[in-house]
Amino acid sequence: MIPPTVVIVGAGLGGLSCAIQCRRWGLRVHVLERAPKILQIGAGIQIPPNAGRVLATYGVLPEIRKKAIQVESLGLRRYADGSLLTERPLGKEFRDAMGAPWLVVHRADYHDILLKEAERLGAVVELDAEVVDVDVSETKVTLRSGKVIAGDVIVGADGLSSVVRDKVLNTPVAPFETGDLAYRATFSLEQLQALNDPEIEKLCQRHTVTLWMGPDRHCVFYPIRNGKEYNLVLLRPDNLPTNVRTTQGDLDEMKESFTGWDEVVTKIVSCVPSVLKWKLMHLQELDCWQKNCTTLIGDACHPTLPYQAQGSAMAVEDGGVLGLLLGIAHARLGGKLPADRIKQILSLFENLRKHRTTVNVQGAVHNRWFYHLPDGEEQAKRDKVLKEVNWAQPKPGPYEWASSTYQDQLLGYDVLREAGKVFETWWKDIENGDGR
Repeated sequence: MIPPTVVIVGAGLGGLSCAIQCRRWGLRVHVLERAPKILQIGAGIQIPPNAGRVLATYGVLPEIRKKAIQVESLGLRRYADGSLLTERPLGKEFRDAMGAPWLVVHRADYHDILLKEAERLGAVVELDAEVVDVDVSETKVTLRSGKVIAGDVIVGADGLSSVVRDKVLNTPVAPFETGDLAYRATFSLEQLQALNDPEIEKLCQRHTVTLWMGPDRHCVFYPIRNGKEYNLVLLRPDNLPTNVRTTQGDLDEMKESFTGWDEVVTKIVSCVPSVLKWKLMHLQELDCWQKNCTTLIGDACHPTLPYQAQGSAMAVEDGGVLGLLLGIAHARLGGKLPADRIKQILSLFENLRKHRTTVNVQGAVHNRWFYHLPDGEEQAKRDKVLKEVNWAQPKPGPYEWASSTYQDQLLGYDVLREAGKVFETWWKDIENGDGR
């Protein structure tokens, strides 16, 4: 019996996660990537423990850890003088509680490991395969070349400007500007050492994600590639033209944007050789993610602002959960997966994922406000609360970054285990004649 075919549009982290999970359950997988070749591009990316747990299930976490750095702590600092407001330890106690470490890695290394694993498991990854049309009635896609590819399931993992989304919703949904932009840069340890600054040397000796918070902007800094390179992200108000998403950044403009900040920040910024400038875009919450046997995952349906280090993590979770649900159903049905059951699975997937991803999107929006508070009463209150946090006994609080309840639900959630439980409940309903 020929297994069902899952056509995945987009070979990003979420699409590859879905490909890996589907292959682990014996489904045929055809990944369509518009890029003519996979380039070693990108910068640093964080892998929080909720994503790490999924990667551990796939068996790729040890390989990722060879390329990644295990983060020892997360630190928040005041922009003007660099004073430490709070530092959350991420040692053994944290790892044991969350089920995985917090890692930072170069995106290219991360992507390469997932791509190789998907292909090792037998997924077909086709490059230079831009999807220009999707027939959700017939479950097939058309490429720019004119080639038509049919499957049993179509997964839109094609990001913020998703082609699949427009067909699922039967109307275009355009991303909108957030009012922020990001400068992204990487540079070598040698460049930092050449600054001969004791404070920067101390920072480089620690495996820490450091974030400086200031009015309307913030800065994130952490090591990648075994500490031989460093990742820098600077967030500030957007001044790019409406129709420009990304461009080469102006170094003088970037430096001027952070004039008056902690000398550590300004010195780090001074050694950046080149920088990319990205307009941050968002999307209104979608009413639905799926239609017939086609569904969306990741940024195609719930893009999140980069203020919580969860964008790629949620896409990896999506891929893992969707592949798991399809795979279990395929196994329970004796190798069959008829269209009516696929539709039910996709509905189950959406119901399972929508609340969690919505909370994450809202959490990132909250963090944007939290990071960018202007100097004043609310900022002073925030700083006081952070200084008083006892990470040995964290408590719920007014700020989600430091709230034990929020963070435990975000980072400690075992998404695959919970998906398995939801499936079993649904399956019992099916057997009892109560499933729809």
